[in-house]
Amino acid sequence: MSLVRTLIDHEREPQRTSLTHDLHELYDGDLQFPEAGNCPYVIANFVSTLDGVVSYKIPGHAGGSTISRADEADRFIMGLLRASVDAVMVGSTTVHDVNPKTLWTPEYAYPPAARPYADYRLAMQKNLPPLVVIVSGSGQLDLTRAIFRTPAVRAAVITTSAGRDELVKAGITALHSVEIHALEANGHHIDARAIMQLLWRLGVKILLHEGGPTLFGAFLADGAVNELFLTLSPQVAGRGERTIRPALIEGTEFCPDNSPSFELLSLKQRADDLFMRYRQGASPHGRRRKRNQGDLS
Repeated sequence: MSLVRTLIDHEREPQRTSLTHDLHELYDGDLQFPEAGNCPYVIANFVSTLDGVVSYKIPGHAGGSTISRADEADRFIMGLLRASVDAVMVGSTTVHDVNPKTLWTPEYAYPPAARPYADYRLAMQKNLPPLVVIVSGSGQLDLTRAIFRTPAVRAAVITTSAGRDELVKAGITALHSVEIHALEANGHHIDARAIMQLLWRLGVKILLHEGGPTLFGAFLADGAVNELFLTLSPQVAGRGERTIRPALIEGTEFCPDNSPSFELLSLKQRADDLFMRYRQGASPHGRRRKRNQGDLS
C-alpha cells in the first residue's frame, strides 16, 4: 500500500528499478540518482509551511517535525533519502534544535520501514549506516548528544582549526565513533566546495543535506546543490516584528537575474501535504550572488 500518491513524474521509468519492492510500493514509484562525477551528488531535504517557514524557533518546537506535524509520509521519505545516500549532513544549529536523542539514520526517521531500508542498502552494497556529517565553524557542540555516543553510527565533525581546539578541549578525541576534520575558513565560514572535496576523499558519492538554512544557502550559493526535496505542509506560521523564523535559505541572497533555477521532477501527495522533487537547472546569468559571511549552521 502506498504512503503517497504520485501526481506528476517527469523521470522516465527505468527498465530496472532501484528500490526494493516494498519501498517502490510505499513511494509509489522508483527513486534514482545520477552517478557522481568527481564530487558528491548533493540532494537536500526540507519541510516548509505555506508561508515559507522551516522552523518555529521555539524551544521544544524548533525541529522540522513541528512543521510536518510528524507526518507519516514525510518521515518515510526522509528515511528513504537517508537510506539512499553515503552521508547525511547537518549544521550545528540543526543539531542543537532537535531532540538530544536524534540519530540521522533511516530507521530513526521512520522505524516501520527499518527492514526495507536495510534490505535496500544491502542491495546497494552500503553495509553501514550513512555517515553523519556535522558542520560547525565554532566547534561549540554538545558532545553528550546521542549522535556522538552511538557506536553503530559514525559521525564526522567538519570545523575550523579554532573549532577543533574547542572540541579537543571538550573531549571529542575520547569518542571513538566520531572523527574530526579542520578546514581552512574565513572566520567561522567554511567553504562549501572545500567540504565537498573532503567528503569525496572520504568516499561520499551521494550526500543528503538536511540544513539548516544558513548551511544550505552557502551550498546553493556555491552551486553545490543538485536536487531539492521539499515537503509543503498545509499550515501557516507567520512572523512578528521581532520574531526570528527562518526560511529555506538564510544568510545568502540572490538577485532576479542570477537566482538558481530548479525544474520539477515529481510531485506526490498525501492528504493535504505535497512532496516535491526538484533538480537544479543552469542559471542563465551565471553564479553571481551576495552572501553574508557567517557560521555555517
